[in-house]
Amino acid sequence: MTIFIYQADAFTDQLFGGNPAAICPLDEWLPDEMMQKIALENNLAETAFFVKNDNGYLLRWFTPELEIDLCGHATLATAHILFTELGYTGDTINFDTVKAGTLVVKREGDKYSMDFPSRPPFAADLPEGLVAALGGAQPKEVLRSRDYFLVYDSEDDIQNMQPDHSLLAKINTMGVIVTAPGKDVDFVSRFFAPAAGIPEDPVTGSAHCNLIPYWAGKLNKNVLHAYQISARKGELWCELKGDRVIMAGKTVTYLRGSIEV
Repeated sequence: MTIFIYQADAFTDQLFGGNPAAICPLDEWLPDEMMQKIALENNLAETAFFVKNDNGYLLRWFTPELEIDLCGHATLATAHILFTELGYTGDTINFDTVKAGTLVVKREGDKYSMDFPSRPPFAADLPEGLVAALGGAQPKEVLRSRDYFLVYDSEDDIQNMQPDHSLLAKINTMGVIVTAPGKDVDFVSRFFAPAAGIPEDPVTGSAHCNLIPYWAGKLNKNVLHAYQISARKGELWCELKGDRVIMAGKTVTYLRGSIEV
């Protein structure tokens, strides 16, 4: 069987920046085991698979290790491929998902905006070993949603962090978000998820479902500008709208091809 595959860099206008995602259009679902093997073979943070339905498209995401409940950059990349490679003519795409409901992506000039659920983090206890795994810097606030969420004083604290990924993988969590006020933007962040096969995710849309409501409250503003300051770096234009968050970003195509399974 031949399956078309694309790869795009999301939340950037520069090739080799942002977060790379693989995108596989399907006529019908492959067995879960096969999709997981393809994601492992691609060895990217996420591989997205989608199938057309009456509302738009059904969408699923796989890391190299497991199927994930929500992924922003691969959703952005999937919309980009539909708009630029697969002849989608509208300005809005609906993606139906099992665990995150319907996600809406709109084309707005040179950006795509995504409507995602807001997931405000709540106060949590600091798990044993997490500070050591992150290099020893003490956070000023510890919260949690799906992932642990640690707040620091400055962008330099986030930029200089050198986590031990083998220790991080032992923490009972999908991932760890670290964040601080930004120098040139409202806030910066990084995201680590070695237990999911992603030592550091370059740009993480799902993490911004937590970050946007948190910083909107702290900064008393609903429209925010953010950088995820991984080595590849990503830029997001964000807005809190009630129980939803809007994330906008740019995307560039890297690869067009096919795979044989």
